Amino acid sequence: MSNIVLNTLRFKHPKLALLQSCSSFPDLKIIHGFLIRTHLISDVFVASRVLALCVDDSIFNKPTNLLGYAYGIFSQIQYPNLFVFNLLIRCFSIGAEPSRAFGFYTQMLKSRIWPDNITFPFLIKASTEMECVTIGEQTHSQIVRFGFQNDVYVENSLVHMYANCGLIAAAGRIFGQMPFRDVVSWTSMVAGYCKCGMIEDAREMFDEMPHRNLFTWSIMINGYAKNNCFEKAIDLFELLKREGVVANETVMVSVISSCAHLGALEHGVRAHEYVVENHITVNLILGTALVDMYWRCGDIEKAICVFDELPDKDSLSWSSIIKGLAVHGHAHEAVHYFSQMIRLGFIPRDVTFTAVLSACSHGGLVEKGLEIYENMKRDYGIEPRLEHYGCIVDMLGRAGKLAEAENFILKMPVKPNAPILGALLGACKIYKNTEVAERVGNMLIEVKPEHSGYYVLLSNIYACAGQWEKIESLRDTMKEKLVKKPPGWSLIEIDGKINKFSMGDDQKHPEMGKIKRKWEEMLGKIRLIGYKGNTSDSFFDVDEEEKESAIHMHSEKLAIAYGMMKTKAGTTIRIVKNLRVCEDCHTVTKLISEVYGREFIVRDRNRFHHFRNGSCSCRDYW
Repeated sequence: MSNIVLNTLRFKHPKLALLQSCSSFPDLKIIHGFLIRTHLISDVFVASRVLALCVDDSIFNKPTNLLGYAYGIFSQIQYPNLFVFNLLIRCFSIGAEPSRAFGFYTQMLKSRIWPDNITFPFLIKASTEMECVTIGEQTHSQIVRFGFQNDVYVENSLVHMYANCGLIAAAGRIFGQMPFRDVVSWTSMVAGYCKCGMIEDAREMFDEMPHRNLFTWSIMINGYAKNNCFEKAIDLFELLKREGVVANETVMVSVISSCAHLGALEHGVRAHEYVVENHITVNLILGTALVDMYWRCGDIEKAICVFDELPDKDSLSWSSIIKGLAVHGHAHEAVHYFSQMIRLGFIPRDVTFTAVLSACSHGGLVEKGLEIYENMKRDYGIEPRLEHYGCIVDMLGRAGKLAEAENFILKMPVKPNAPILGALLGACKIYKNTEVAERVGNMLIEVKPEHSGYYVLLSNIYACAGQWEKIESLRDTMKEKLVKKPPGWSLIEIDGKINKFSMGDDQKHPEMGKIKRKWEEMLGKIRLIGYKGNTSDSFFDVDEEEKESAIHMHSEKLAIAYGMMKTKAGTTIRIVKNLRVCEDCHTVTKLISEVYGREFIVRDRNRFHHFRNGSCSCRDYW
C-alpha cells in the first residue's frame, strides 16, 4: 500500500492525488511526509484534505486518538479557512478535551473568518460534552449574533443541549418557536423529559410525534426503564412490535433489563426469543443483560446456559453470573466460576469480589472467603469498599464468630454503614447474643434512625432475653422519631401479566375474594401439620390478635395463594418482593411447599429463596 500511495502522489497532480486511497495511519504519515518534502502542505486545499483524513471515522475507528497529529497538520497551514476550522472544532468537540474547540473558534474569529451553520452544532456539542450550561448559553448568544437562530440544525443542537443539561423549559421554548421540526427535534425533547424524570410529559410528546425512528423508540423505552417504569417499558416494546418496527440491541437491553427488575420471566423469555428470531447480534452488553435477567427472574440454570454460550465475555459478564450463583445459594459453583475467570486471564473488578465474597458468606465458606479477600488486596491492588467489609462481617457472623466480626468492624479504616452493622445484628439474633446485639443495635439506630427493620430485629432479641423494659424504650424511640415500616409488595407473573399485591390494599385485586378463600384453605392444611403464626416480626405495639390477622395478609401470602389458584399442579411459582421475607412468611412457604409438593422461588431484597419439600435453600439464615 505504501508504494501505491507514493506512486500516486508522484505521478498524479498533487491536488487530485487520490487521498482516499489512505486506509491506515502509516499511509497517512507517508502522504503527509511527501507533502512536507514537496512543500505542497502549504496549499490550504491539500492540507485541509489531509486534515480531513485525520477526523474521518470511516477510516479510523477512533479518529479522536489522532487529535494531536491533526493539530500538528493545522499548525503547518499558514492561512486556514472556514473548512479547516470547522474540521478542528468538530474533532475536538467529541474528543477528550472538548473545551479546546472554543479555542479554535476564538482563533477563527480573530482571523476574521465568520462561522456558518456547521460551526455552531459542534460548539454546542462541545458544551454538552462539558456539561457546562454557561458556555452553552454563551454559544447561543453567538448563534443569535451571526443570525443562525432559525437554522434547523442549529436549533436541534440547542434543544438537545438544554434538554441534556436539565433545562427542559429552555429547550421547550426553542422547540416551540421552531418553524420546522424534524424527528431529531422531537426526539431531543423526549430524551430531555426522560432525563428530567418527567416521564409522562415524555410519553405525551412521543405520542404526538408525526414520525418516529428507531432511535426515538429506544429513547422512550430506555426512559421508562431508567425511571423505574418497567411495566411501561415492556408495554411500549409490545407496541413497537405491533407497529412493525424492528428493535436493535440498545432497545432489547432496556426491555430485558426491565424484565429483570420485575422478575417477569415469561416476558424475558419472549424478549430473548425475539432477539433470536430477528437475528439481533448478542454483543457483550446484551449478552450480560440476558444472563442478568434469567438469574434475577429465578432461572439460574438458564442464566448459566446463556453465559456459557456467549461468544464474548468480559469482567462484567463474569461478575453477573457469579453474583447470580451467589444469591441463589450456589456458593461452590460461584467460587468455581470465579476461579475459572481468573484462569482464563480475566481481571476481576471490585463488583466481582463483592459477588464471590457474598457467595462465600451464604455458603459458610469462611476460610475461602478470607483467602479471596486477602488476594483482592494483595494480588489485584483493590482497596476494600464498604460492600467488601459487609461481606466479611456477614460471613463471620453467619459462622457464629461474633467476636471476630465485631473486632473486624472496630478495625475497619472507615465508619461502618447500616448494612454492615445490620449483618452483625442479624447474626446476634440467630446466636442469641444480647450483649453484642445491644452495642451494635445502638450504633445502627444512630446511623439509620428511620429504618424500622432494625428496631424490630433488636426488639426480638430483647424479647428472647426477656428484657421487656428495653422493648418499651425502643417503642418510645420509634414514636419519637416517627419511624414507619415501608409498605411491602409482591409481584407474580401469570400468563404474561404482572400482578402486584400490597399489604393494606387487599381489596384492589378483582379476584381478592377467591384469593382469600384459597389462602384460608391453605392455612387450614398447614395448621394440620403444626403451623402457628409467628408474629415476632410484627410491630410490637400491636396486640397479638391484630398481629395474627396482619401477618396473614402479607403480600407474598396473597401472591402465593393467587399463584396456586392460577397455575397447574407441579408448576414452579416465582415471586418478587421489595422487602426482606419475614419469618412467618418463610415458615409458611416451606410448609406449603411440603403439603402441596410445589416449588416456590422468592426473590426478596437480599437474595433468592428456593422452597421445595419443606426446606429452603437459605438454610433458614437470611
